[in-house]
Amino acid sequence: MTSASDIEAPVLHAVETGDPAEAPIAFLHGFAGNHTTYDAVKACLGDRHSLAYDLPGHGASRAWPEVGHAGVAAKAVLADLTRRNCGPVHLVGHSMGGAVATLIAMKAPERLASLTLLAPGGYGTEINHRLLRRYAVAREAEELTLLMEQFFGWRSPLPDGLIDKMVEERRDPEATASFARIVEKILDGDVQKVLPRGALGALPFPVKVIWGTQDRVLPTRQAHHLPGRVAVHVFDEVGHMPQLEIPGDVAALIAENAGGR
Repeated sequence: MTSASDIEAPVLHAVETGDPAEAPIAFLHGFAGNHTTYDAVKACLGDRHSLAYDLPGHGASRAWPEVGHAGVAAKAVLADLTRRNCGPVHLVGHSMGGAVATLIAMKAPERLASLTLLAPGGYGTEINHRLLRRYAVAREAEELTLLMEQFFGWRSPLPDGLIDKMVEERRDPEATASFARIVEKILDGDVQKVLPRGALGALPFPVKVIWGTQDRVLPTRQAHHLPGRVAVHVFDEVGHMPQLEIPGDVAALIAENAGGR
């Protein structure tokens, strides 16, 4: 008979680079993304130690036994950091990954050395629910191009090869089925659930929030009225994807939070 102790625990997929002697920068992507969304930022950071995750239901973590809202992903990431015996990490989260990172910071602040949030989810009720629901299930190049253009600033071109990679991933119907399940857990009808933003001011490490004025997924005003200790960086003519639109600026701000190296 197989006991519970004999069943191997699932391992969340992450790409690790750099010197493991350093405190890692842990990257959490947004909804329907994967670890590659940070490739340009990581290139700007050079040889920094990093962990770029595929969150449950995404990328190489698609088969995770439970998928859903940010709380599910936060639990999985914390378990993986424990498995790796990581000391305090510099946590970076975009959109849904920003909500995940916020929950980790509030649940286990001792596990973090800094927090950098890119257009994070959960900072206000408003969300472009129509766009996200369509994006979750889209599979054809033409439709994905039209949808993805809404994620970027008006003058920001889509990265070369992005749509081709998305089409390839979504050839597997399990990918869009997973995204469709997750998006309904993120949304509450036509709004999103809100995190306790005021708690950011009590966190014992530096916190930065990065947003773009042309974000058509989560409005920039959700960055307003955060606690005074939180550093807010708003970039003109940037949409919902600052890690792809302005990777150098994002990397510089992450490096500031991570001690300048």
